[in-house]
Amino acid sequence: MDQHDLTSSLYWVLDCRLEQDFPATDRALDEPDGLLAIGGDLSPDRILDAYAQGIFPWYSDGQPILWWTPNPRSVMEPDAIRISRSLAKTMRNGGFELTVDGFFEAVVEACAAPRGPQAGTWITTDMRDAYCELHERGAAHSVECWRDGELCGGLYGIAIGSVFFGESMFSLVRDASKVAFAHLCSTLRKWDYRLIDCQIHTPHLERLGARRIPRSEFETLLERWVGRSAAATAWQQPEVPS
Repeated sequence: MDQHDLTSSLYWVLDCRLEQDFPATDRALDEPDGLLAIGGDLSPDRILDAYAQGIFPWYSDGQPILWWTPNPRSVMEPDAIRISRSLAKTMRNGGFELTVDGFFEAVVEACAAPRGPQAGTWITTDMRDAYCELHERGAAHSVECWRDGELCGGLYGIAIGSVFFGESMFSLVRDASKVAFAHLCSTLRKWDYRLIDCQIHTPHLERLGARRIPRSEFETLLERWVGRSAAATAWQQPEVPS
């Protein structure tokens, strides 16, 4: 669907006034699944307001900002992760070192790198700048996976209340992103987080324990957990590689 078709399909074209609310999520399109609004900006307050309602930005260079709330939604509880025998062995013997919030910008840059000769990226320069500003404000966080002193995998997302909203992950060596995700789940359990938003279903996340639920059920969970604080120790001290 091109930009003209998108605009003509939606009544909800946002401007850059933060006081302009998002439309009700049940007005999102069925095709493409979950497209709710166009426009607005990527200010930190706008992004945090969107995530708290289960809405996130996702678009490519040359498009306006597109806001999404897919139905069903892919979610996971931190204690529901499935670790296969092979992954458990890799975690024990793979020579990986894990850190948290040590190199957020490097993780975002790695996630934004095209994955294949013809591939583009949805993590635009404006998106990178916005999430790095959120990190500086203490709202966006990363997990880094290292081997032999080199960053080889990781992920990043946004934390609100006791919900972690996953954004993207990358892997330069086999299983590095899975190891980073397992470390995220372990860390979130320790900090009393209750929900991980995986956004879009993928077989990769399903194998790790993600499940699909109706958007209405997801929003009920957000109402319960977004306003509930995680442990006071959460994200207090960045970890850096030794």
